[in-house]
Amino acid sequence: MTEQPTVSDIFRRALDIRKANPGGSLKDLKTQIVNEFGGKIYPQTAYLTIPEYDNIAPEEDWTAGLPIVLRGIQNEDWDEIAQGVIISLEQVENFPKESLREDDPVKEWRNRSKTIAEAEEKVLEKWMPDELMSMARRNMGKEQS
Repeated sequence: MTEQPTVSDIFRRALDIRKANPGGSLKDLKTQIVNEFGGKIYPQTAYLTIPEYDNIAPEEDWTAGLPIVLRGIQNEDWDEIAQGVIISLEQVENFPKESLREDDPVKEWRNRSKTIAEAEEKVLEKWMPDELMSMARRNMGKEQS
């Protein structure tokens, strides 16, 4: 009896293959997934999730291929399972690039607090009485040292 993989196992393996060969085609990746998992028992539909991506990409991205994975499990078709995993992988890979997230390695991190600090300063100067402003500055000096 062979070990039964979960959808997460298959997804993690796809990530490992992709890291080892980042320039490889998705078609080749799908073929490798089918070759590696094809003889195994199909994943259970009860574990149709990739929970480690909850905090990395929006649910609609990492779950994009799961309906195809489900159909592949129901039809006992490893090609469809692999295709669904590839769709989810592609969405997870593209999310940081398309969302302009700070953790995108291609983009330089942008410090948004600079523009917020400038706006705060303008508001505080306009609306805060001088004695409260000086007290706030003194307190800020104590916190920073």
